[in-house]
Amino acid sequence: MAEPFDLESFLPYRLNRVTEAVSQSFAREYRQRFQMTRPEWRALAALGSVGCMTATEIGAHSSMHKTKVSRAVRALEVRRWLKRRPNEADRRVEHLELTPQGYKAYREVADLARAYQANLDRLLGAGAIERIEAGLSEVERALVNRQQA
Repeated sequence: MAEPFDLESFLPYRLNRVTEAVSQSFAREYRQRFQMTRPEWRALAALGSVGCMTATEIGAHSSMHKTKVSRAVRALEVRRWLKRRPNEADRRVEHLELTPQGYKAYREVADLARAYQANLDRLLGAGAIERIEAGLSEVERALVNRQQA
């Protein structure tokens, strides 16, 4: 008989559960205040922090499927938070950037995110977020190094 598998100690499973719990907790904050979906928040955050991007770049930056990116971009455009600029060299590609209203919304959402992180820091206790970030950095380095080898 095969040895039992302890799913609760399997790192990918635990990371996914924690990620979802934190993401849902923060989503309640921005959904209540801004009536945004998770893909909209991710697209707004990517554009606000990086600047001009294509939809493909937003998807890669925020690990979203292209259909979710497309819907989020459209929703931000309807709010007049985003504008599209065609790529003269390749008409299939559009450059996306925030409008002044979009940057205002981004700054407000960023303030909300900073407050959320500060609250999480208090909840977890001194140094916890730094230890989590260090551990995540180790995992990222190990996986990137392994993929490059």
